[in-house]
Amino acid sequence: MADVMSILSSAYKSASVSAPSKTKYVAVDPALYQGSWSGTYPDGKKFSLSISQVNGFRAQIRYQSSGTSQYQQVLIKDNSFRFGNTKFTLTNVGKAQIKNVVTDPATGSTYLDTAQATLDT
Repeated sequence: MADVMSILSSAYKSASVSAPSKTKYVAVDPALYQGSWSGTYPDGKKFSLSISQVNGFRAQIRYQSSGTSQYQQVLIKDNSFRFGNTKFTLTNVGKAQIKNVVTDPATGSTYLDTAQATLDT
């Protein structure tokens, strides 16, 4: 029992808690987000992200990677949005950073996959 408590305690202490953003949702330029984005994770897995129907600060997304497909409506705030275990952050015109939390099925451990995405023209 002590092992479980020490694991929980260390996980709680190491978890970074970020304060929610105090900025308001504001309309974004659809041209910065809308379109087909693609990239490759460090382990060689390719992904694609299609962003459509950008209206105000809302958008529809379709994410595909390694047989996984997600459809979701997202809210854009501070140049980024979240869907599932993934965060998309616009870093420059036509460039974005994708951070994806992945759970290893064999060990149950989690790690952060970070990749760059580019807007396909």
